[in-house]
Parts: sequence; C-alpha cells; structure tokens
Amino acid sequence: MRTHHRTRLLAAAFAALTLASGIAGCSRADRGTEVEQKSQGAAAEVRLGYFPNVTHAPALIGAKNGFFAKELGSTKLTTQTFNAGPEEVNALLGDSLDIAFIGSGPAINAFTKSKGAIQLVSGAVTGGAQLVVKPQITAPEQLTGKNIATPSLANTQDVALKKFVAEKKLAGVKVTNLDNPKTFDAFKKGELDGGWLPEPWSSRLVLDAGAKVLLDEKTLWPEGKFPTTVVIVRSEFLQQHPETVTAILKGELAAIEWAKTNPAEAKKVVNGELKALAGSTLSEAVLDRAFSGIELGIDPVASTFSQLAQDSVTAGVVKSAVDLKGFADFGPLNAVLKEQGKPGVNAPGLTK
Repeated sequence: MRTHHRTRLLAAAFAALTLASGIAGCSRADRGTEVEQKSQGAAAEVRLGYFPNVTHAPALIGAKNGFFAKELGSTKLTTQTFNAGPEEVNALLGDSLDIAFIGSGPAINAFTKSKGAIQLVSGAVTGGAQLVVKPQITAPEQLTGKNIATPSLANTQDVALKKFVAEKKLAGVKVTNLDNPKTFDAFKKGELDGGWLPEPWSSRLVLDAGAKVLLDEKTLWPEGKFPTTVVIVRSEFLQQHPETVTAILKGELAAIEWAKTNPAEAKKVVNGELKALAGSTLSEAVLDRAFSGIELGIDPVASTFSQLAQDSVTAGVVKSAVDLKGFADFGPLNAVLKEQGKPGVNAPGLTK
C-alpha cells in the first residue's frame, strides 16, 4: 500500500511537471510574438556586417569615423566583413550577426529562407554594378560560349546576369562564381571573358585590367535607380532592441551626409578601409570612377523589390517569386527622418 501510494504520488508529480513544461513551452511558442515585441532597451552589443566594397561606403565610413559608435553610446559595436551576400545571410540566420549591409537579392533570399525573420529597414547605396568584358566583345550576342564571373551564387549581380542571359536567350554562357579579387586576377590572366560586378571591381577591371563596359545595370531600371546595398536586421533583434537599430540608422544617415559634404575625404576613408580589410588600395582614378557610378542614400527604392523577386525566378535561382508583404519595417527609419525634418520612406506592398 505504501509502495502503491508512493507510485501514485510520483505519477502525479510527473504529470504536474509535464503540464508545467507544456504550459511553459506553449507560452514561448504561442506568446512568443508578444514577448519579442516588448523592447528590452538598448542591446549590450550589436554585431554589424558589411563588405569591403565601395558599394558599402556608408558602413565603412560609419564604422571607421565613429558615426555608429557615437549613436550607440554604451552599446558595444562588433563588426564583421563578408565577400558576398549568401554567407552574410547564413551569419544572420545562424544568429552570429544582428544587422547587415547587404545586396538586395540576398536580402530577399534571407527574408524567404527565414520565413519572415529578417526585416528590411533602410537603403544605403543605389547603382554601381556593370557587366564588363574583353574589348573584342561588343554585343550581348557575343557572350555565347563565354565565361562570365559574378561574386557569388544567388548574389545580387549573379541574379542580374542570369536574368539578362535568360531574357536575351543567350545559350552557352558559363557563369562562374568567384570572390571579386579572384575575378580580377583571373581576368588579367585571360581565364575569364568578363564579369557582372559591383564597384570598385567593375572599375578595376576597366582601368587596371583592360576591360570595357558592355552594360551598365542602370540602363535596365526606371530613372536608372536600383538598390545595390540595403540594410536588414533580424526581426527578433529589432523587436527586442529598437533603440539600437535606430542608433545604427542614425549613424548611417550621419555617415552619408558627411560623405556627401566631404567627398574627397570620404574616398580616402573608404580606400583606407579597403586596405585594412581587403589588403589593397585603389588608384585615384579607380576611386573616382567607382564613386561616380553610385549614390549614397537611405532610400531603398522599395518600388523595385517586386521586380527583384521576380528576377530571381527568371534567373532560375528560385522556382516562384516570394510574397514580400511584411518584408520591410521602416518605422525606425521614418521616426529618425521625421525627427530630422526629412520626408519618410514609402514601402508599397512591403509592409505588414
């Protein structure tokens, strides 16, 4: 009887423990949104990612000149650089990165892969991508049978090239994914026929390796504007630490305004960071050409994103275009812009 009583007590205790665990699990799953949406104040640390490219100038200037640090206050800023969008996306989804300056294509892919756990919060740079080739290639039809490089599989320029090839019905174009410095070396050796590349690499191939421009991507977009670099954040981080995200956006705006007011100094800062992060500096001619092809600004050109999503389908990167509703949250950015007396950013079809 004593044994039977003890067994009943143990069973009841186990049932109670299981029920409590179930309730705790339920509360995390069912009320997770409620918990996540409650701000926890400024983060102790923010991990920021970007590329050592001219097209990431706001991030390079913001980090080097202390614009981010000034706005972050006591929040520690940790930076990490990447060569292409897909690896940066993996860092975000692997919870080793909080905020990223990234290409528009990988930004869309991150939102898709994460089932909405990534948010677009700002633009950074428009323009600055070209298809550059050997001088003897003078028309798109001559790309047939040629070897053309892009920075990474499914990155922004990779999608753009593959879409272009598909729409022009060019057969036999070989697309090779290479880090930008390797593309430069391979082109000089004659191992590549060209590349669809972001700045400064398109300028380096033209001025330092004898390539010519077959196509400037600007010619493919209304008013010549397309988002080359945008800012995305983990949704959970945005919900928990909106103050920290706002601080990064304030720092970005400050960096952009400083660069526009001090263009010569901005080029020097970017060149210095390229030396520190990528091991080489750019000639003055390359810097000037690269900067002339881009525009720094927080406008993400939101109207282009439905087309960008469709381009991934045309390029064969994904099977169907993703629904981008909920992709963007420009609340923090628009609050900063309003505070500074500037017009807000619209996001047709991208917000919840």
